[in-house]
Amino acid sequence: MIDSHQHFWRLGRGDYAWPNPSVAPINRDFAPDDLRGLLKRHGIAQTVLVQATDSVAETEFLLNIAATEAFVAGVVGWVDLSAPDAIGTIDRLREDRWLKGLRPMLQGIEDTDWILRPSVAPVLAHMAQVGLRFDALIQPRHLRATETLALRHPSLPIVIDHVAKPRMGQRQAPDPDWIRGMQRLSALPNVWCKLSGMITEIGPDWHIDDLRPFARVVIDAFGPDRLMWGSDWPVVNLASDYDAWVTASRELLAHLPAPAQDRIFSGAARTFYAL
Repeated sequence: MIDSHQHFWRLGRGDYAWPNPSVAPINRDFAPDDLRGLLKRHGIAQTVLVQATDSVAETEFLLNIAATEAFVAGVVGWVDLSAPDAIGTIDRLREDRWLKGLRPMLQGIEDTDWILRPSVAPVLAHMAQVGLRFDALIQPRHLRATETLALRHPSLPIVIDHVAKPRMGQRQAPDPDWIRGMQRLSALPNVWCKLSGMITEIGPDWHIDDLRPFARVVIDAFGPDRLMWGSDWPVVNLASDYDAWVTASRELLAHLPAPAQDRIFSGAARTFYAL
């Protein structure tokens, strides 16, 4: 298995606006030793380490971890894609072989169409040219802009984090606009999706039946070839824990043939990030 989405942070580094006291269960340091036993318990051989704050310094911090931890197979970092020196910064960071992609944290940017600004386009084109991937941390309001992004940059591999964070819980059915948006994205061959972050969107009172209709949408839309599993650890601890999410994920995918399950649990992430 490959966990395509996990985090580490050291709060004393001083550049984290989040986590903070509002999320007390995870408002502490998380390091490789905190995750190692969980990976071993579930037979997870590799992970993709994803940034959690908007600083180049954190990207460098994560790349240093990847260089020393055998289970970290790649890093998704952060660069200000609108900065005049963005391409130079990217080229400096990608000298490190562990850098696989970038994530601009679109959910925290007020302008829903920020990623479509003309100033960002050359940087996105450069990412595609040098083989970096784009992690889209988005909400349903970004679905249309993400579709436009994918159409403008067809050679840029894009993955939707956390199924785009639709409203879930209390057995509510998926919003038709979210379904249509995800289906439209799945029609574009350069767009992939992460089966991750779902129970955190619901909270501690989540139930497997809350997840089923949303999982079904992305399984049907993206198929096993472009759907990858991730834990979103340690953020998952806000609603549950690593063990419970692995168990729930296996149940959500149990109806699929074994090769399809294997693809979602490992092969898709390996292909997308070129691990």
